[in-house]
Amino acid sequence: MLIHPPLRPAFRKEARKRLSVGTITLVAVVVSCLAASQARAQDAKDPAVGGALMLQGKGVATTMPAVRLGTDMDVTVSGQILRVRVTQAFRNTSDKWMEATYLYPLPDDGAVDTLKMVVGQRVILGKIKRRQEAREIYDQAKAEGRKAGLVESDRPNLFRNSVANIGPGETVLISIEYQAPVRQLGGEFAMRLPLVVGPRYVPPHTLTDGAALADATRVIAPLADPALASVLGRSLNPVSITVHLAPGFVPANVISPYHKIAVVDAGPAERTVTLAAGEEPADRDFELRWRSASADPTIGLFRQALAGQQYVMATITPQAKVEAGKLAPREMIFVIDNSGSMGGESMAAAKASLLHALSTLRPEDRFNVIRFDDTMTQLFDHVTPASAEQVALARRFTEGLDAAGGTEMLPALKAALVDDNPDDPGLRQVVFLTDGDLSNEKEMMAEIAAHADRSRVFMVGIGSAPNNFLMRRMAETGRGTYTNIGDGGEVMAKMTALLNRLTAPAVRELAARVEGSALSLTPARLPDLYAGEPLVLLGKGDRIEGKLVVSGKIGDKPWSQTVDLDRATDSPSVARLWANRRIGDVEAQRWSGQIESEAADDAIAELGLTYNIVTTQTSLVAVDETPARPEGARLTREDLPLLLPKGWDFDRLLGKDAPAPAASAPPPEQEQQMDLPQTATGFLGAIYRGLALLGLGLAGLAASRRRRAAEPRS
Repeated sequence: MLIHPPLRPAFRKEARKRLSVGTITLVAVVVSCLAASQARAQDAKDPAVGGALMLQGKGVATTMPAVRLGTDMDVTVSGQILRVRVTQAFRNTSDKWMEATYLYPLPDDGAVDTLKMVVGQRVILGKIKRRQEAREIYDQAKAEGRKAGLVESDRPNLFRNSVANIGPGETVLISIEYQAPVRQLGGEFAMRLPLVVGPRYVPPHTLTDGAALADATRVIAPLADPALASVLGRSLNPVSITVHLAPGFVPANVISPYHKIAVVDAGPAERTVTLAAGEEPADRDFELRWRSASADPTIGLFRQALAGQQYVMATITPQAKVEAGKLAPREMIFVIDNSGSMGGESMAAAKASLLHALSTLRPEDRFNVIRFDDTMTQLFDHVTPASAEQVALARRFTEGLDAAGGTEMLPALKAALVDDNPDDPGLRQVVFLTDGDLSNEKEMMAEIAAHADRSRVFMVGIGSAPNNFLMRRMAETGRGTYTNIGDGGEVMAKMTALLNRLTAPAVRELAARVEGSALSLTPARLPDLYAGEPLVLLGKGDRIEGKLVVSGKIGDKPWSQTVDLDRATDSPSVARLWANRRIGDVEAQRWSGQIESEAADDAIAELGLTYNIVTTQTSLVAVDETPARPEGARLTREDLPLLLPKGWDFDRLLGKDAPAPAASAPPPEQEQQMDLPQTATGFLGAIYRGLALLGLGLAGLAASRRRRAAEPRS
């Protein structure tokens, strides 16, 4: 048995910290060199393009960006589907012609289908193209001095907006729209709007692979030094949010756990929700939760007809009496991330979560604890009985953890999936506590697909801006669940709820079939369901009729539930949600080796083009046909910095020797030139004017089409 001292020597911690800082610096330098090389290659094609302002040093922005960004989000919740319009205002406060890029998150199960660019009085609609073709169209327009907008997907939950040829003092609006399903658990409904991307750790072993390194550059952006953000206040990356909540029943207990909100009645079963402050910095995810004022809905059915095909979405919460009985002995593997990105509030929340989980172990259970940063420690050689002495040792080990180093999750995952008793029919549950902020997500999914076997993987996302895509997909692949603990105040409630679900028998061996019509259902591999969790199925076929039958086992007893498909209500979003979920199936086949990577890319591209959605293989591009930048004027590129997620410890992330801001406050003349109002009237005014133009432009387009349709044909 390996018994490691809970507190590591100070000199070892300092050495590891310096190694971590060096690794982050090396990654940033290598990424910077690659980005600069790409920029130089582009410069050779376009002599008018000046030097690229990419990652510098450790990727920390210490001076004010020339292009300021403001974001407005307008959300409509209809039943169990939400439709979101995200409008970003890019305002050039300099005297140069600018190209700006911004990396931002969206829900990993969202489907982006619309791009509109507002330039002055003109509205330009985006078109879906294969990724490379869209990039070439954008680059050509940029070189020719025309305004252009490009929306690319770097991960299912990471998108990048690029806007070219923003003139001095000019504001360009980029508006995208997407839909996503509402989440449901134990009678509570929730929607989550990711607002900031946490800095991603790039494992050193991926730096030797050109393709992996190029992939890593797509999830990295400069980080605004907290001192800079403090100087600029709300004028750096502010966001405003309005939610039109119409869930199909009278909503009750409408709350937002991480933001102060204002809730106004908009009808008998409708509410309008806004940020109480009008706008907030984009430094943490926004979440809205609600319940039904009456009985909790157990079935949600929606349908859509599109291009001769029928689509259906069914959300089914099993209505079965689960007898708890005596819980069989369990094997629990707890994995805790103590890397530098967990510094601050996240580390405290992770430790409190693990300590609570340890307190629930019984003497007949077996367990182990694994901690990781850029090194890894297993508390015991093998799983050990949860005696009082061993649990006490695990508690001391946990209490002594500190946040430092890189996020090398793969070795810890491999160790956690090693099963010494593969023929044991009992429960084996792996609980991960991490923010998941790393770049090599594909390696994680492939490892679980290959070696999970009887293990169930439960992800607990810690912090204000976790990598939800990685967490959710690891849990799905490992037939577990995903829980997010946004701040320390949620530890007891959420960990208690999770651990209670893990003690109750799950609905296993799920299968779904349709009686009366033929439907292509997704997801292809159905998960285990724990108490209060719904099963969300999406189907496509020539007709939607008959009954949907879902069956499985609770313990050793068979269980089934039947849903009448004729009860489905119309929705304009189901087809694209089906396509987006089908892409998830293709990715799962890629991770498990069932399909070659090139074939997977082709299948994803075909789905993106057919359903007009942004994927890793398709992008939306909008180009203004009117040249704007004068011939000979140089174009400067700027990657807009991201805010440090709320609760993160900047010194722990990059080391205390991180560069200080060049100045605590901008020079007076620069401040006068670049200052934005501290209220919503700055960027929001531009956004609202742009949205009005969008409405007028689309109304005019519809009227023009009606006139043409009414004209007699020769």
